Amino acid sequence: MKSVAIVTGASQGIGKATAVRLAHDFSAVVLVARSRANLEGTAEAVKRAGSETLVIDADQKIVDQTLTAFGRIDALLNIAGAVPQIDLFEMTDAQWEGGLALKLHGARRLTIAAWPALKAAKGAVVLMSGNSALVPKAPYAAVGTINAAIIALAKAFSGRGISDGVQVNTVLPGPVMTERRRSYLKHWAPLHNMTVEEATANFPKEAGIARYGEPEEIAELMAFLVSPGARWMTGSALRMDGGEVKSI
Repeated sequence: MKSVAIVTGASQGIGKATAVRLAHDFSAVVLVARSRANLEGTAEAVKRAGSETLVIDADQKIVDQTLTAFGRIDALLNIAGAVPQIDLFEMTDAQWEGGLALKLHGARRLTIAAWPALKAAKGAVVLMSGNSALVPKAPYAAVGTINAAIIALAKAFSGRGISDGVQVNTVLPGPVMTERRRSYLKHWAPLHNMTVEEATANFPKEAGIARYGEPEEIAELMAFLVSPGARWMTGSALRMDGGEVKSI
């Protein structure tokens, strides 16, 4: 039987790694992002891993196109969404609204649109949050605030999913070395009177971890959450952070 997963933010980083990993478990992986050129590179990697692909620009009708092409949706992984890393006292309303629109409301709308198909398939949803939801800081207030809202949103979806047969979980990655992380380090470095190279080397020590995570490591967790082995797991927020968050 054909099985179909949708991955947003699939053009780079964790999204790309997850899409390639899911190609081993799903017969078709739908790739969604704003950068079509980068998506084509992901599509080639997914095909080499053995899965069919469908490339969709983020502003198109993702669910309709997926159902037209493959007739079903078994998993939805909401990974897209870069939130501006701007100080709480400097961030404008427009910047707040932009971060909320892409990461929170984008995931909310797509999950609702895909819900009937997910219900029919008894499928699974994963939403991407982050450690900043647990330790929000003034210099990056929007990131923590929006990530915390995503955990709450996923918990709400999971409650409906219990009766509808759809499992919904959240993943909270720690410092993973992606282009977004490199951008963060460029911002973090001058705040700590360091060069970017020094910041890159010193940040793991500051965070209390042995090393940065790799996108492929988060992808393995994402793949587990939409696998048969995780069918009884729902409403959970799972951290994978190398031990960055020290609380229990």
